[in-house]
Amino acid sequence: MSIVTVTNMFPEGALEKLAPHCDLRTNQTENSPTAEDLKKYAFESTAIVTYLSDKIDRDIIDCGENLQLIANYGAGFNNIDVAHAAKKGIWVTNTPGVLHETTADLTWAMILGSARRIVPAERFTRENRFKGWQAKMFLGGDVYGKTLGIIGCGEIGSAVARRASGFNMRVLYCNRNRLSAEKEKALNAVYTPLEELLQQSDFVTVHTPLTEQTQHLIGKEQFLMMKPSAYFIHTARGKVVDDKALVEALKEERIAGAALDVYENEPALTEGMTELENLMLLPHIGSASFETRDKMADLVADNVLDVLAGKTPRCLVPSWGTSHGGKL
Repeated sequence: MSIVTVTNMFPEGALEKLAPHCDLRTNQTENSPTAEDLKKYAFESTAIVTYLSDKIDRDIIDCGENLQLIANYGAGFNNIDVAHAAKKGIWVTNTPGVLHETTADLTWAMILGSARRIVPAERFTRENRFKGWQAKMFLGGDVYGKTLGIIGCGEIGSAVARRASGFNMRVLYCNRNRLSAEKEKALNAVYTPLEELLQQSDFVTVHTPLTEQTQHLIGKEQFLMMKPSAYFIHTARGKVVDDKALVEALKEERIAGAALDVYENEPALTEGMTELENLMLLPHIGSASFETRDKMADLVADNVLDVLAGKTPRCLVPSWGTSHGGKL
């Protein structure tokens, strides 16, 4: 029977779906596997279920003598050397289409939380420092009626834009490819060059994938373009933003505030981040709802079952086919 290895904690429902069809091996602890562990899993398994925290490089992939599938439990897959896996004839899948609404919800929590200084105000109250209403206590910025700039208007960016209508916001977006006129109208969004978007927006939120073109897309130059009253929100991929430049911009009050769910050198935080009161820090929880994590796990299981049945997995990552190993 084929061996399927899950590298980290995984929802029980998906494990039950997989168990009858394979020799299922799991790591139901909070301890991430080491590189040596991952090499062992690759060597033993027909399929491995991986997390963004698992760096699947060519050394690990080369150990997969019988490995047919690397199924990432997430929409992102920049933790995997996809090109090398493809050359070795190993499928790589992700979980698209199921987490955009949940991530958009969190993006809005971050927009509102940063603008209204929710985290420092909650901490202030919890520490029993609240002694009564004061006219200038924890003043923040309004959201209603402001301009929202969306960098990357795919599934998540579009979901963020739809929610903006309830706040009567003007929505600007920039994207690699312009949306159709019908979709722009539905989202009430205006296609805008990045520089103009940064200059005009009161809130800037990033939703681009990580590619060679988008690495450090936002850095010192871009923060200087933003309004001093603007807020920056990031739930995409850590390396899209130069975190040192962001810390500098916040320290020097070039922008009003920021909220991050991802980090350039995740899980490490850039020096100075934890000292900033105008920066909200979250532990990569964009898709962290019960319902969405279960949907993601179910999709992972479907990809694994496809391969075990001799089929092409339904969620091949977009870049796999450019240098595949002859399976298509």
